[in-house]
This record gives sequence, structure tokens and C-alpha cells, in this order.
Amino acid sequence: MGDEENGKKPRVLQMVRADGTDKNCFTFVLHNEDHTLGNSLRYMIMKNPEVEFCGYSITHPSERKINLRIQTKGLPAVDVFQKGLEDLRGVCQHVLSKFEASVEEYNAQKDVTMEEV
Repeated sequence: MGDEENGKKPRVLQMVRADGTDKNCFTFVLHNEDHTLGNSLRYMIMKNPEVEFCGYSITHPSERKINLRIQTKGLPAVDVFQKGLEDLRGVCQHVLSKFEASVEEYNAQKDVTMEEV
């Protein structure tokens, strides 16, 4: 019986720490996600010089979840994960604003062209 069936909200994120590891090494299980978020987030996290390793895997093609592993040199992996999400959100906001500005510019040019006809 799944979380949706018994009235609970489905899990979106799980944090798994292997035995014998400290706060610098975690695996984050992101449910209902795929390569789109996995690769983008991995790229943003690897830009941090305090990160020793970051990689993700999809356990099986029929499962919609990714396992994202982060290992740092000293910072808590949770903080690095959160910063990666924030950085990725910033990039997405920038792309969205540029796209919307281009659409407005295109529509303005189209309106001027239509008036000339």
C-alpha cells in the first residue's frame, strides 16, 4: 500500500547515511525524479571545491527515483545538497527571465511589423 493510497503525502526525499560514515557523506533518494534533475544537480554540486565526489544513479528504468551521493572534504553533505539546489534554482530563474524577456521583445517586434502592413 503506497503513501498516496493511505492518505499520506508521498515521500519526495530520503537521506541515507551508510554505517561508519560521518555527516560528510550521504545518499539522497529523490522520488519522482529522473536524469533531468539528477545530472543538473550533480553538475551544480560538483562546482563546489569542497566536494570530493557527487554522482547519481537510477536504480531501475521503471522506478522514478534517483540516488544522489555526495561526499565532501569537511562540510556537511546536507548543506552542500541545499546549496546545490539553491544554485540550480538561481540558474533556472535566470534562464526563465531571459526567455520571458526574449518573448516580450519578439511580440513587440511582431506587433510593429503587423502595424506596418
